[in-house]
Amino acid sequence: MASTEGMTTLGVVSFLNARPLIEGLDASSGISLHYAVPAALPAMLREGVVDAALIPVIDLARGADRWQRISNACIGSDGETLTVRVFSKTPPERMTMLYVDPDSHTSVALAQLIWSYLFERRLAFRPLVGLASSQSDRHDAGLTLEDCESVLLIGDKVVTAPLEGFEYEVDLGGAWKAWQGLPFVFAVWAVKRGAAFQLMPHGHDARATHHGQDAHAMLADKLESARDRGVVNARRIAEQAGPAHGWPPDLATDYLLRRLSYTLTPRHLKGMQRFLELCVEERII
Repeated sequence: MASTEGMTTLGVVSFLNARPLIEGLDASSGISLHYAVPAALPAMLREGVVDAALIPVIDLARGADRWQRISNACIGSDGETLTVRVFSKTPPERMTMLYVDPDSHTSVALAQLIWSYLFERRLAFRPLVGLASSQSDRHDAGLTLEDCESVLLIGDKVVTAPLEGFEYEVDLGGAWKAWQGLPFVFAVWAVKRGAAFQLMPHGHDARATHHGQDAHAMLADKLESARDRGVVNARRIAEQAGPAHGWPPDLATDYLLRRLSYTLTPRHLKGMQRFLELCVEERII
């Protein structure tokens, strides 16, 4: 297990969008944070590098026999996300190939569904590996954005990467909402089934190892309390953490306060279920 010396290790998305979910956890006794891009977190959970992780929804479905969701905290949207977008030099209905951000799993599946159902296109998907930002920076990096007809980007790089020459944009959260009329959930907290954690209960000075549902309930309480603090303090988080992630403060504030949602409401759960049903129908899962 990743728990050492009384610490429970959480695998956390390294983008700005996850900051409200971990408010105060860096100072929480018994919790340590390990940051990584979304696509890297499932392997960290599987290999025991972390005790719990904020993993892509599609990975949770693929690992349903060994993982379980433990909290109603999430990264979701109820409309446009701003940071899960396809940029294209050709109209969406004429696209043939999409280069996809290797940091993402759920967003790639969502793009596949949207193009299959909404645009009636069976795209070829290629990983956007070794991306250089421009021809002058190419060196041995491989593809540049200038080489790509269409690209799917997620996270902070949507704001910070140079994207000149892409005339068309599709925000995947907005496209899903227009199509299904439901929110979309990108990532949730998950643990291994039957995992044990060393946690410090509220109001106690001594750490104890807790197993099964007891451990899950205690960790869920910590995660949901952190989310509640983060939502209340989202403006301050945007102003303080946004520039460190490459965001102008005003845009970061709009992003965290109005673009994203952090609680699994019944509508979010319905949207997540519908997404996974479609993934099964399309043999993505």
